[in-house]
Amino acid sequence: MNAALPLHTLSTMRSEVHEGDCLNVLKQYPDASFDLIVTSPPYADQRASTYEGVRPDRYVEWFLPRAAEFLRVLKPTGSFVLNIKEKAVNGERHTYVLELILALRQQGWLWTEEYIWHKRNSFPGKWPNRFRDAWERCLHFTKQRKFKMNQDAVMVPMGDWAQTRLKSLGKNDVVRYDSQVGNAFAKNIANWQGRTMAYPTNVLHLATECGNKNHSAAFPVTLPKWFIDLFTDPGDAVLDPFVGSGTTIEAAVGGGRTAVGIDLSPEFAILARQQLKSVQGALAFTEKSNA
Repeated sequence: MNAALPLHTLSTMRSEVHEGDCLNVLKQYPDASFDLIVTSPPYADQRASTYEGVRPDRYVEWFLPRAAEFLRVLKPTGSFVLNIKEKAVNGERHTYVLELILALRQQGWLWTEEYIWHKRNSFPGKWPNRFRDAWERCLHFTKQRKFKMNQDAVMVPMGDWAQTRLKSLGKNDVVRYDSQVGNAFAKNIANWQGRTMAYPTNVLHLATECGNKNHSAAFPVTLPKWFIDLFTDPGDAVLDPFVGSGTTIEAAVGGGRTAVGIDLSPEFAILARQQLKSVQGALAFTEKSNA
């Protein structure tokens, strides 16, 4: 334990942004402090000026000690969402993300799910042997099989298909078939009649625009917000250990959660603190107006 760091407790948890390496900063937080960790770390060979451009072949070695701290500070019912994408090296996709998944499982994480962020407005591009990336991974890890998940919080409209598909049902559409995966609806299409909302898939169709143009890798606020709505309740604590410009802070605090951000870059820490102050100010103004 670094004696220079004041020890936080769950009773003193507050929204704040730290400047420093999350490997060291998190030591001031006790075990099981956070309900959700959602973050987009520097990808291999990127953000070289801040993180010294971690090489693909050393990425797992660099990440694992930090992931050990994430595992310690996450609550047993919490979730860890990692937004990351492989890069091409010497004409082929590098395997460092796949290697990281296997290493995290050995560390004690459960690789519970994989969500795909489809960048639906990604601009075009072409290389000699590939096209523009239009998606990124959002890897979902947990500490145990049972974890907090508010599926109703991210339901979506049924869609136009329901207007025609459910209008006239055949005899097979009203039969309850046994589902090998335990899906309660199985193939009984009639179960969807009269419903206006449905559960989403694990493909998130989100635009890439974001409000902060001062960070080269900022993601849209809708991305962390979706996972915050899904895996936390108001009042829960959210951590982004590579907070960048503070998008996760904006989504979490704006949704009534406590948010802690960490970044090695002084410039990004300043941006994230400004984001936190802005959201808190907007909330205070709203509360005052409604009083």
